[in-house]
Amino acid sequence: MMTDKEVLLLRRKLDLLLRTGKLLMESAADTNRIERNMKRVAAFMGIPEEKLHIDIRWTMIMVNVSDERNSFSKFQKCEKHGINMTTISQVSKLSWRAIEQDYSLDKYEEELEKIVRQPRNYTPYIVAIGAGFACGGFCKLFGGDWIAFLLTSICTFIGFRVRARCVEAGLNAYMGIALAAFICTCLAYASSFLGIPLINFVDDMIDNHLLVGITRAANTVMMVAAMTFGIAFALRLLVMNDVSIDHKFSELSMVPHDPYYVYAIAAAISAVGFSMIFNIQRRLLWVVALGGIIAVCIRNFVNFELGYGPVIGSFMGSFVVSLIAVKAVHWFHVPNHVLTIPSVIPMIPGVLMYRSLLGFINLHGVIGEVTNAFSNGINSALIILCISLGVAVPNIFARRYIAKDRQRYLQEELEKRRQRGKFIEW
Repeated sequence: MMTDKEVLLLRRKLDLLLRTGKLLMESAADTNRIERNMKRVAAFMGIPEEKLHIDIRWTMIMVNVSDERNSFSKFQKCEKHGINMTTISQVSKLSWRAIEQDYSLDKYEEELEKIVRQPRNYTPYIVAIGAGFACGGFCKLFGGDWIAFLLTSICTFIGFRVRARCVEAGLNAYMGIALAAFICTCLAYASSFLGIPLINFVDDMIDNHLLVGITRAANTVMMVAAMTFGIAFALRLLVMNDVSIDHKFSELSMVPHDPYYVYAIAAAISAVGFSMIFNIQRRLLWVVALGGIIAVCIRNFVNFELGYGPVIGSFMGSFVVSLIAVKAVHWFHVPNHVLTIPSVIPMIPGVLMYRSLLGFINLHGVIGEVTNAFSNGINSALIILCISLGVAVPNIFARRYIAKDRQRYLQEELEKRRQRGKFIEW
């Protein structure tokens, strides 16, 4: 039987392990990464993998350590969900550093708290400006001119700040999104804010983390529904039965009518803007901008020059970026998604999504209206799915390919700790 001192020590280890997993989940890490990092931290703490059982849910992480004589379980609730790529990268590095440098539990907890308390890389107003330029880049990529780019950026900046104020005031997250979408639409009408990545959802589903993947998808649907409510209410309030605004979006050409370098600039602006929202390190902004340029230019080339359409074009753009990132992560020492997700966001089919939304809002019983709305919705869903697959597939295959090397390196480092007398099993 374990002594009281040993039990208290194990409980502390489980507490630190769960706090690590919570930090990753609340920073939008994919489930596979959360599990890998938690197992690595457990190895640092001397908890054998065969005795460790981890269950990861969207709102709860559960850990059990057991053998033939003892069994200990602990739960950790995940209360808030955002996106913080810097935190994901820092936790991953900490898990390796703790093993290599023989951290004590006190030292590990101290370093973990530093990550928790670390301020974001960009102030709220800088993030709002980045969000404005990100959506302005969307506007330019899908047929708008530079005046529309400027107006979209201003409207998004204001809407983003409204949403931030709602969060600070403790308003329901979905109501905050709806209010921000309503204000954005009102401002835009007086003169597209939509693009939610489902990459972690696809990644989790492929990795067989079905429950978390479905929950992520449901959360995204709720966010889209909140945006739809805000946009629909604004349109009904402002334009009532006037369908001219729907005609404007239906007639907007998605065929490139500017030189490639113009779309490259717009893609870079959009990628950098979203990077600020995702709190990516400043040193990586130029890398993500380059990734956005590669993704969009390949998408346009495959779509329009080769004639394979936007679905295949979007898949190829995200696939190539993810393939490059498999190697680039070793150059910049960051997780794959830190480089790939902001790079492919500019390919989100905002125009198709908005056309589908407006089609359903402005139904008047005319033949073909429902068909067009469904067609735009299905095409946008297929494009988003292919973007997600393009990012996920190379990463998953590469991860499985290098898993043995990482496991071998981990065992070598643990053996070195044993030889130094720093390794103590539970």
